[in-house]
Amino acid sequence: ILVCGARPPQERAPRLSVVMPVRNGLPFLDESVRSITGQTFDDFELVALDDASTDGTLGALREWARRDARVRVYHSARRLGLSGSSNFVVGRARAPIVARMDADDVAHPERLARQFEVLRGLPDVVLVGTLSEGIDAAGRRVRPRDRWRLLRSSAFPPFPHGSIMFRRAAFDAVGGYREECASWEDQDLFFRLARRGRIFVLPDALYYYRYHDASTTVGSPLEGRARIFRQRQRCLDEYRAGRDYAGLLEAAAAAGGNASGPRADAEALYEAGAMRLWAGHTPSILGEALRGGRLSPSPRALLTLVLALWGGVSPSSLRTSLRSFIRARDLLAGRRMKDGSPREWRLR
Repeated sequence: ILVCGARPPQERAPRLSVVMPVRNGLPFLDESVRSITGQTFDDFELVALDDASTDGTLGALREWARRDARVRVYHSARRLGLSGSSNFVVGRARAPIVARMDADDVAHPERLARQFEVLRGLPDVVLVGTLSEGIDAAGRRVRPRDRWRLLRSSAFPPFPHGSIMFRRAAFDAVGGYREECASWEDQDLFFRLARRGRIFVLPDALYYYRYHDASTTVGSPLEGRARIFRQRQRCLDEYRAGRDYAGLLEAAAAAGGNASGPRADAEALYEAGAMRLWAGHTPSILGEALRGGRLSPSPRALLTLVLALWGGVSPSSLRTSLRSFIRARDLLAGRRMKDGSPREWRLR
């Protein structure tokens, strides 16, 4: 249901649509929306969906629509979930270029202008992301930019989901987000978009990703996260072999999910612990990490144990050490690239 910010059908469509699916976005929502309405690029609409929030999000979005004519607000009384709500807002976008924005993060004032310029100048590019810095609940910068991630071989994107800008036609052609890929629907989308065109990344930190207690990564059970990691890895193996992995998704849905294992447990524990650490807390994963059969010998398992032990004893010193390490490798990576110039990122 369109609740605020309706537009007459004859009005000229903007050059860019920014989409924001929101579920319980307070207390960070206002800062996030303000970072979009204050962009140097101003020919856009902001299409926001309140996905059955229970914390006053709808009222806050209505107030933004009252104050800024570029803001359009929808509300769903039934929870659609991340994939469903993301497809909904893209479906209501009027522009041929779409940028995503997550309701707990913050955009640099130049973000939209810089990304739009890349898509305008390179017709074969289907998606542009941007590097980020991590911030905590108070908005303090806690995790530096990491350009090293642009130089290494990886299938995992070096940019946050909320930082992407893409061509609507390519999104529609691949079918949008898939419900079967819950919690990794962004990577699944990138895999399929990469078949249709190039993906570029801006190496400047034009996005601020927020680490906080309400993150789904922090709060979701280990078993569920581990099943997701294992499903993603199996699909990635198929992708690298040049095969369609849709059959694996269907089989997993029919079987009620995949069993986890030591490798998947290590990945899930590391991600949850790292999120808690950068949010300003202890990782709180030592008990789960030491439980019988959780971890098997591997580099990721070793990193998980270091995170659990060091972070459990002195999380502040671990954060300081990690920041120094990330800054050092970011500087080294900067010597191999022209600062500010977009770089192509290929899934490997």
